[in-house]
Amino acid sequence: MLIQSHSYADLISQFHWAVPAQYNIASTCCDQWAMVAPDQVAIIEVSANGTTETLTYGALQQQANRVANALRRHGVARGDRVAIMLPQGCHVPVVHMAVYKLGAIAVPLANLFGVDAIAYLQADAGAKALVTNHAALKKLKTIRQSANPEGVLPLLELVLSTDGADGDAVGLAAFMEEGETDFTTLSTAADDPAMMIYTSGTTGQPKGALHAHRVLLGHLPGVQLPHEFLPQQGDKFWTPADWAWAGGLLNILLPGLHFGVPVVARKFDKFDPDEAFHLIASQGVRNSFVPPTALRMLRSIKGPRQKFALNLRTLASGGESLGEETFAWGREALGLTINEFYGQTECNLVVGSCGAIGLSKAGSMGKPVPGHTVGVIREDGTQAEIDELGQVAVKRPDPVMFLQYWNNPEATKAKFIGDWMTTGDQGHVDSEGYVHFVGRDDDVITSSGYRIGPGEIEDCLITHGAVLLAAVIGKPDPLRTEIVKAFVVLKDGWNASDELAKDIQDFVRTRLSAHEYPREIAFIDALPLTTTGKVIRRLLRDQA
Repeated sequence: MLIQSHSYADLISQFHWAVPAQYNIASTCCDQWAMVAPDQVAIIEVSANGTTETLTYGALQQQANRVANALRRHGVARGDRVAIMLPQGCHVPVVHMAVYKLGAIAVPLANLFGVDAIAYLQADAGAKALVTNHAALKKLKTIRQSANPEGVLPLLELVLSTDGADGDAVGLAAFMEEGETDFTTLSTAADDPAMMIYTSGTTGQPKGALHAHRVLLGHLPGVQLPHEFLPQQGDKFWTPADWAWAGGLLNILLPGLHFGVPVVARKFDKFDPDEAFHLIASQGVRNSFVPPTALRMLRSIKGPRQKFALNLRTLASGGESLGEETFAWGREALGLTINEFYGQTECNLVVGSCGAIGLSKAGSMGKPVPGHTVGVIREDGTQAEIDELGQVAVKRPDPVMFLQYWNNPEATKAKFIGDWMTTGDQGHVDSEGYVHFVGRDDDVITSSGYRIGPGEIEDCLITHGAVLLAAVIGKPDPLRTEIVKAFVVLKDGWNASDELAKDIQDFVRTRLSAHEYPREIAFIDALPLTTTGKVIRRLLRDQA
């Protein structure tokens, strides 16, 4: 944990890791709190009509124990994979705690995954059990009606539904009645596998990043830094990010449970900026993680502090480049410094910022979080000079780093250059030690000899009065190697036209430079996004 300090230098000098040899996530996120504060609220689930349901730590432990006992009775044991495909809600932490208590491996899957994605991920993980709901059961039935269901779901023996029995699926409530309320959490090593989180798949098929129980302890400094020394009196968490993603699970849900900070859960079928602000205000949310794409959508609400009774203390963002315009909007519209952070599914929250101690710089991701060694390296693994473009990398050993890719030793080996875990992200470190993100290796555009990152152009595009969202790619060009092409989503009330495209091009040309403006603009209804809110640029490149 971080000790509250007045400077980054003090944070670094005071920090040391204290990861015990034996550790189980359920012990600190469930059992300890159930012992000392059983009536303390862990989860506040908010329905679409505004009604709430709370889950206390005492209830969390009892329900998790019931699920763990019932799963064990059905043959789930240490090392078995249990897939969890549910939206935000009280059932999610209950099942996670049960899985950890058993020494099994939780496999969170986004509820919005389509049939093909579910089939691939389920087959790759080889889960013995799946906990889901009625909506996802429909997709599962489609998979089972395929030509070779055994090849797709080879090990799946038990399906549980939070919506009650449905065909082969057993109702979770009835299933829990099979289990007793007493269960002794297995003693696990901190290095024992606890969860497998699939990468977002922006550049290819998702890979299962296998993490140990220590991953939660490794995340805590990276959570406390952008949330300005959480926990503080009255803190309350919320994120629109799916709890199946590392950003939702390890940045919010599990740290909240660990620190005793209540976590607000709200299922959104589609992110609505007005509804998001209403939720933050009505539930008294104090600490939020909102990905950059969602923040840009929040910008469409004029005068949010005048319209909503906001009580936010911290606002953090990560997953993509935030951009200077959105950073400035945070200060102007919300009166907050948006604290950016950086990490990957394989090694998350290793760079961050903290406005409370002046650790903040527009356009940068921050500095290495205490306890992590982060650098920018060349192709041969040597460290780049100040402002030299290279690949962002994290040095092992590191408690937040993944164990391996599931069933993919070649990809695991290729992830490292010596002791540096490569990220596939291009960046540079400035003279003050701030880390700057330029773009994914595949996203950096080479045009007429220039190396162009898409983030700066996208940041400029969204300041145009007509542009709601934008994504930029490099399109192959025989003369310039690549040209900049922009995909633009317009605000309501604007219509696509050649005249508007030219106006947007001129807007960028005059604010950036002649070699960075988009030579082609395509107007589209929506950007292709992963369930984590990242733009899937390879799909845009396919359209170019």
